[in-house]
Amino acid sequence: MRADRVIIEPILSEKSNLAREAECKKYTFRVDPAANKFEIMAAVKELFNVECTACNVMNVKGKPKFSRAKGGFKKGYTPSWKKAIVTLAKGQSIAAIEG
Repeated sequence: MRADRVIIEPILSEKSNLAREAECKKYTFRVDPAANKFEIMAAVKELFNVECTACNVMNVKGKPKFSRAKGGFKKGYTPSWKKAIVTLAKGQSIAAIEG
């Protein structure tokens, strides 16, 4: 799988920003559901030229969603997706996400 297809987008939330600013430099990404830890680490290394020391992967379950449709309510779910938290080596950072 190509590196640009493995990493879909970075997740920029308060929780991920705190992890990124900490001493251990953890970056959070939305990734392809078929990707594994080794493919994700290789993609981060190829795209951002940094050395990864660890990668934690989790599947995020879709949440219930209610919308007002014609004649009543429509019940559904947001799509499920996969999240990866990548830990970089000491002294390294990803400038594209930092700035």
